[in-house]
Amino acid sequence: MTGVSDTHELARRIRVHAVRMTAQANASHVGASLSMADILAVLYGELLRVDPQRPDWSARDRLVLSKGHGAAALYAVLAERGYFPIDWLARFCEDHQPLAGHVTSAGVPGVEVSTGSLGHGLPIALGMALAARADGNGTRTVAVLSDGDLNEGSSWEAIMLAGHLRLSELTAVVDANRIQSFGAVAEVLEIEPLAEKWRSWGWSVADIDGHDHAALRRALGPAEADSGTAPRAVIARTVKGKGVSFMEDRLEWHYRSPRGDELQRALAELGEKA
Repeated sequence: MTGVSDTHELARRIRVHAVRMTAQANASHVGASLSMADILAVLYGELLRVDPQRPDWSARDRLVLSKGHGAAALYAVLAERGYFPIDWLARFCEDHQPLAGHVTSAGVPGVEVSTGSLGHGLPIALGMALAARADGNGTRTVAVLSDGDLNEGSSWEAIMLAGHLRLSELTAVVDANRIQSFGAVAEVLEIEPLAEKWRSWGWSVADIDGHDHAALRRALGPAEADSGTAPRAVIARTVKGKGVSFMEDRLEWHYRSPRGDELQRALAELGEKA
């Protein structure tokens, strides 16, 4: 696979697409899409072994977006990398079109599995990683989770099992933006200390700034592989709504979409004309 020359520019474009898509569709979850743009840019821009011209290539790495409500960001990075035409993004959430408001795999090249109900993605990714181990083809599976995923017991069952199996074929990235649908994570259901919890179940853990591309490369790159002895968890500390000042760390942007002057302001802050 050929990568991209500038992951920061890719992340900016993901954010621009996500803002436009949610505004046009009057859809939710722009904040959740903006917080993980850097994570997706580094993974799809440099690190994942994939081929957009062969989305079903058997030797590809797999990414499961467990926080399926962040669909706009995943669709944006897949379009930017050439899995499907960018003009598909303009039909986000339209009836009888492939790009549904939660991540949908049917008819969408590059999407491994449909997601949206939190807590499902990591167990599915664990199964994929086990299959990769059985195949012995050296592929890796990455699950991108939200804080809200970690409210679900199925996530912790998968965390325990992966640690027990020393499933080094599996990487989990927690987009820890500290806000979920009904409030701050610390108020709804406190899940800290995250790093210590994952380590206690046998994972290799990096706790990093999730908007720092160099830190993401170090934490997710092959040099950090734990010699085949442990699954890897990256606690990526992010900002909900990152890149648009009036959305950052604001609960209402879990559900609101930018309209009118808000859309103009958001695009301007992202260095894009309306």
